[in-house]
Amino acid sequence: MENPIQVNLEIPCLSEFVGIVRLTISGIATRMNFSVEDIEDIKIAVSEACTNSVQYAHHESSGKNKIFVTSILHENKLEIIIEDKGKGFDIKLLDNAPKTEVVKDKLGLGLGLTFVKSLMDEAYIDSVIGKGTIVRMIKYTVPKK
Repeated sequence: MENPIQVNLEIPCLSEFVGIVRLTISGIATRMNFSVEDIEDIKIAVSEACTNSVQYAHHESSGKNKIFVTSILHENKLEIIIEDKGKGFDIKLLDNAPKTEVVKDKLGLGLGLTFVKSLMDEAYIDSVIGKGTIVRMIKYTVPKK
């Protein structure tokens, strides 16, 4: 792949649509020749990020709000960006929480974002109160040295 290929997906911010994202990302990762184990890790990380948006991004769940998923297929990595335009949260609380403390008490967030960070080679979370949250994750096709 000389130039990265970008695949965009927009789904309603409802739990019944998270499976569509999982299937799409699984197909992309398979096409890129990731191992079965890596594909499972990617699927779990994507599910956690999407589920986090469904559960916490908006006050109501009418389906009018959206989750935007961008997959960028590079030569040696898959980059996935999950974005919502929800209420956002103070990212410093997540970064400063002790590893043993469930962040749910402070933010209304479960351990999903921790899973994302542990399952992917790189993960970045950016959130602005009142504007939404972006989770950017990367998995390399060959282990990063």
